[in-house]
Amino acid sequence: MASPLRYEVLNLYKNLLYLGREYPKGADYFRTRLKAAFLKNKDVKDPEKIKELIARGEFVSKELEALYFLRKYRALKQRYYEDDNK
Repeated sequence: MASPLRYEVLNLYKNLLYLGREYPKGADYFRTRLKAAFLKNKDVKDPEKIKELIARGEFVSKELEALYFLRKYRALKQRYYEDDNK
C-alpha cells in the first residue's frame, strides 16, 4: 500500500509541472530543473523530512503563481496607462 505522502508528492510534482508551462526561461528548462530537484530527494524516507520538502515545494508553487500574476498585471497596466517616464 502506498503512503499518503506519495500522493502529496505526486500532486505537487504535477502542479509544479503545470505551472512551469509559462516559466520565463521556457518549459523545457523548468521541467529539467524540476525533475532534477525531485530526483535529488528521491531516497528520503523520513516522513518529517518529506513533509518539509513538500512545504518547500508548495512555497515555490505560490511564488510562481505570484510571479505570473505580477507579469499579467504589468502587461495590463502597460496597455491601459501611458508611460510616465517619457
